[in-house]
Amino acid sequence: MAVKKKAAVAAKPTTKKKAAAPKPKPVAAKTKKAEKPKKLKAPKPVAVETAELLSSECVYEGPLFRVMHDKLIEPGGKHSERDVIRHNGSVVILAIDSSKRKKNPWIVIERQYRHAAQQFLWELPAGKLEAGEDALEGAKRELEEETGYRAKKWKPLVEYYASPGFLGESMKVFLAEGLIAGDAHPEEDEQIELRLVKLSDVIKMIDKGAILDGKTLTSVLLYARQIKNGSKG
Repeated sequence: MAVKKKAAVAAKPTTKKKAAAPKPKPVAAKTKKAEKPKKLKAPKPVAVETAELLSSECVYEGPLFRVMHDKLIEPGGKHSERDVIRHNGSVVILAIDSSKRKKNPWIVIERQYRHAAQQFLWELPAGKLEAGEDALEGAKRELEEETGYRAKKWKPLVEYYASPGFLGESMKVFLAEGLIAGDAHPEEDEQIELRLVKLSDVIKMIDKGAILDGKTLTSVLLYARQIKNGSKG
C-alpha cells in the first residue's frame, strides 16, 4: 500500500522588522541673554532759567509770610498769573545721638498740635529763618530754643521745596551730632512734647503711618539710606 507523503508546508519567509527611526530630540530654542541695563550718568546741572516778572502785587501780609499775585512770562514764553506765598525759608534739624549706636542712633523728635493739619504731628525740630539770617546759625538757634540741645558737629543734609506749585519756602536740613543737653525755651505759642527715639523705631512709625510730616519723612528716610549705603560722614 502506497504511503502518501505529507506535503511539505512551505516555511513563511521571515522578515526582519525595520528598526524604528529615532525620534528627533527637541532642539531648545536659543534664548538671548538679557542685556544689562546701560548705566546712565547723572544729568549735568543746567543754567537756572527764570521767568520775566511783569508785575507783582502783595495781596496779603502776615507775621510769617506774604501772598503775592504775580503776572509773568514763563521761560517757555507762556503768559500766566500766579498766587505765590513768599517766605524767608526754614531750617530743619536732624539731631542724633550716635554715641552708643552708630547704625541705629537716637533721634530728637517733637510732638505738637498743628492747626492746618487739625491734629498732633511728630516732627523734627524746625523753624523759620529771620530775614537775612544765616541758615546754619538759624538751625543752631532753633534747636536750642525748642529742645535745649546744642551740637558739636553740624553738616548740611539736603535742601528742598515742600510744595513749589504755590509755596516759595525753601527748607534746609542740617545733621547735628555730638549733642549737649540744656534747657529749652520755646516761644509762647509752642507746646512741645520732646522725645528721643531710635532710628529703627522712627522708621517703624513711618511705615505705620504715624509720621505724616513731610520734612521728617524726607530727612529721616534720606539719612537712613545714607547709613545703609555707608555714605554718612
